[in-house]
Amino acid sequence: MLVKGTLYVCGTPIGNLGDITLRVLDTLRNVDLIAAEDTRHSRKLLQHYEITTHLTSYHEHNEKKKSLELVERLKAGQTIALISDAGLPGISDPGSELIRLCLEETIPVDVLPGPNAALTALVLSGMPSESFTFYGFLPAASGERKRRLEHLSNCQETLILYEAPHRLVSTLQGLDEHFGEREAAVVRELTKVHQQVHKDNLSELIKEFEKTPPRGECCIVIAPYVPKKLVGGPNEWRNEVNQGIQRGLTKKEAMKDVAKRYGVRKSEVYQALLEDSNIN
Repeated sequence: MLVKGTLYVCGTPIGNLGDITLRVLDTLRNVDLIAAEDTRHSRKLLQHYEITTHLTSYHEHNEKKKSLELVERLKAGQTIALISDAGLPGISDPGSELIRLCLEETIPVDVLPGPNAALTALVLSGMPSESFTFYGFLPAASGERKRRLEHLSNCQETLILYEAPHRLVSTLQGLDEHFGEREAAVVRELTKVHQQVHKDNLSELIKEFEKTPPRGECCIVIAPYVPKKLVGGPNEWRNEVNQGIQRGLTKKEAMKDVAKRYGVRKSEVYQALLEDSNIN
């Protein structure tokens, strides 16, 4: 039974329409209004289950203004369901602003759990799940993206990222550059007919998706950073980078090769090179 003046945050399917819960369906049928990230997308779900509740748009471009409007409706006693295109609102989707305002105004908020892409991908990947860090989408600006990747490279927990298909290869390249040779999984088309898990080292995943560009949003699950006992040190690294350059490798290639063999991050080798004025 719905309570007047309550915001119901509803999880919706991330692929297969059958993954919605009975409680969410009952709520969507009986609330006064459904606030949806994309009304055209959500209408397909509602039509599938013959739900005729009125829809209103609530997305990243109108989130602040629309949140104020919805709060007033809730204060007037209406019941409102909040849904995103897929998964749980507020997790890399609009919703946090409205929930925050409701809590400030002591408006009741109820979360109806449902599918989540990050957790589904984590389990499918087979990566350690005892502890993990969910980051979502990396910053679009290249400078901030590099800084964030460098920060995340030290994460000693399984790391979960979201990425759009057209940026997948460049993101994998950034991960390879900052994380080194790390095992990862790219999980695509979650819960759909063509669901796939691509699991390999980052360098091999880059080759795979350069050859066959992905379709649909992807989850990237990266193995934890495990500090290794260092063999050798900065002097050995510098010498071997020099030797690699003499063999015809670029500086970047030589650094990556040394980092891989010594079990350290490329940034550590680069730091050692900064102390050596003989390498240009």
